[in-house]
Amino acid sequence: MAMKIDKDSCVGCGTCAATCPVGAPQEVDGKYEISEDCVECGACVGACPVGAIQ
Repeated sequence: MAMKIDKDSCVGCGTCAATCPVGAPQEVDGKYEISEDCVECGACVGACPVGAIQ
């Protein structure tokens, strides 16, 4: 199962997208979602400054 971003916690900073090696986080309406391209490496989890990714 791919990582998920809590849209209520996401601040739209884009750190997850900048950290992801496959470009899975995609901006949608100022927040980020994880696409099917996620390889579950966890890089985004540690990079998120607000802990919005699980």
